[in-house]
Amino acid sequence: MQYPGYACLPVPSFGPIDAPLLIVGLAPGLHGANASNRPFTGDGAGPMLYGTLTELGLARRAPPVAVGDPPGSIRADDGLILNGCRICNSVKCVPPQNKPLPVEVRTCNAYVVAELDAMPALTVIVALGTVAHGAVLRALGHKPGVARFVHGARHDLGTHMLYDSYHCSRYNQNTGRLTHAMFSAVLARAAAEAGVGSGAERP
Repeated sequence: MQYPGYACLPVPSFGPIDAPLLIVGLAPGLHGANASNRPFTGDGAGPMLYGTLTELGLARRAPPVAVGDPPGSIRADDGLILNGCRICNSVKCVPPQNKPLPVEVRTCNAYVVAELDAMPALTVIVALGTVAHGAVLRALGHKPGVARFVHGARHDLGTHMLYDSYHCSRYNQNTGRLTHAMFSAVLARAAAEAGVGSGAERP
């Protein structure tokens, strides 16, 4: 085995099943969730995602975090707890070259369907990137043309509200395609609509 310390397993979803907000990512990273077996944990996308969730009151660490300790994306036993939101991926296992093939996305869509069906209070979904956007539409029985991916867009799908954001990958951060302010704005709007987080009281 090339990485004997890695989990190398299908990555389960993370967060309370009764959450009204679901964040859908792309796929486990080779050196991130593939190793830690928790979404966005151990890779370059984790600090932005979990840091933003913490700022919005959607995540916390137990026991309290030491001064200077990063906001929970280092390892799966770091005490991170999600509040009112849940995270899953469009693809369950790490794909070749970290890029999922269309057949993998289609095959794993049954898991996305099951995820949505298992969340009784789900009202708002955030799709991180075009693949996640398409996976959500497929899982809800919609054709791709019913809603076009646009960063910051809000789509009323009847049963759920879908928000779009560029994926918080290290590449998108480094190129400036996605800034912390851009990402935080989308998640804050989605959380407020779902009625969770520190901004839930805002209209």
